[in-house]
Amino acid sequence: MTHFRLQPGSKSITRKLKHPFTDSATFSRVIRALVAKNPLGCTSYYAIRKNFPPIMPVRERYTAKFVYLDGTGKQVGTSSEVYDSIDGYETGIASMITNMANIAAHRGKAKHKKEADLFSVTLKCHDPSGELYFLSLARDRITVSSYTDDAIRRRVEVWAESVPELQ
Repeated sequence: MTHFRLQPGSKSITRKLKHPFTDSATFSRVIRALVAKNPLGCTSYYAIRKNFPPIMPVRERYTAKFVYLDGTGKQVGTSSEVYDSIDGYETGIASMITNMANIAAHRGKAKHKKEADLFSVTLKCHDPSGELYFLSLARDRITVSSYTDDAIRRRVEVWAESVPELQ
């Protein structure tokens, strides 16, 4: 079992995943379940004349990597595309593979290298104690930052241990 490690200089912890997420669908499913089921017990709050949900995404990044191969299988180019949503990522991959202008410019057929893709989502969470903190999930790690109460760290650790994809 891997453990969270306290980062020096700030109240943040990071856990490296032994087995990174294999695909964006699994990653997205974990994020959706976290927001919908709220296993961390976060609460909604009112600030700046607005109501905010208990957990809300504040940043999403999905990077798709491509390699271009000529007729003999030789690599003739590479590219990467960055998207701000899972829908954009999935649509963008299909678009890149079928983009005739790109294929002509690279003089090779695009191949998606999904094992090299990157995903990350940063969520803002409101603890029942009133504290706001950030939970960032990436393909290969989880980070909790900007917290002061160690009860938050313990709740995140318990949640992470209960999710098989985060082992």
